[in-house]
Amino acid sequence: MAYLSNLQMFVRVYELGSMSAAARDQRTSPAVASARVAELEKHLGVRLFNRTTRSLQPTSNGRLFYEGAQRVLDAVADAEAALTHASAQPRGTLFVAAPLGLGRRLIAPHVPAFKDAHPQIDLRLRLSDRKVDVTAEGLDLAFHLGTLEDSGLKMRMLSECARVLCAAPDYIARRGLPRDGAALVAEKHDCLTLRYPGATEFQWALQTPEGPKRFKISGPFESDDGDVLTGWALDGRGIILKPVFEVAEHLASGALVPVATETPPLPVTLAALTPHRRLRDPKVTLFIDFIADRIRDALAQTPG
Repeated sequence: MAYLSNLQMFVRVYELGSMSAAARDQRTSPAVASARVAELEKHLGVRLFNRTTRSLQPTSNGRLFYEGAQRVLDAVADAEAALTHASAQPRGTLFVAAPLGLGRRLIAPHVPAFKDAHPQIDLRLRLSDRKVDVTAEGLDLAFHLGTLEDSGLKMRMLSECARVLCAAPDYIARRGLPRDGAALVAEKHDCLTLRYPGATEFQWALQTPEGPKRFKISGPFESDDGDVLTGWALDGRGIILKPVFEVAEHLASGALVPVATETPPLPVTLAALTPHRRLRDPKVTLFIDFIADRIRDALAQTPG
């Protein structure tokens, strides 16, 4: 098992490009990560990385060895998955990521029940509205809400989620009620936008009588946390574009009011993304099935 641990550490150092990042990923110290890689280099008789005080780069031997090391780890994972299928007792740890609003409202509340149903599976849930790199971050599964880009990941679509443009009555009283996307731009409404490093969507896609159209909106505030945007909207600071399930309670209470209703937002796709090497892992399938049923029930019961 020591050799497999060394292989796993080498692969994570290679993928993350940092001893400290790999150490955090594997829940150990940078010293232990460095020692495991050094032990592997000693066993192989070659240097796998060129190290300086500022950078770490794989050598030609390191790049060559990475492919073989990954195949070994994949083979071990496949063997363990096959054994788990045969014993019908899934076990191990799942690393799952999800956007903040989706994770807090539709996933996290059901994790304890999943653990009760499958006591030998532990779960590590990471919530963030930033774009995650499923492979580089060592995730087994990521829930994705938005436009799906081409990638080497396996995608399972779970649902289409309706979205709404909305603002607080105080904002509407002060700035007026925009009737469509053109008014958002022409009247220079304060649009609260979700932005994070690597974000690519700086326009709102709305359904017009002529078909889908993108509107280049602007506003004084932006954040990488969707719930922060909701808080600002509730405070009368601007207009937000949100999945209905995230703001349903505020719409029902009247704290937020739909705007630009003549050009409603296009729905957004909710999907589960997994690396291909995780496809045969039964605990991944179990968790997706478990959560998918509960997400569909929750969305069906969401007003609007």
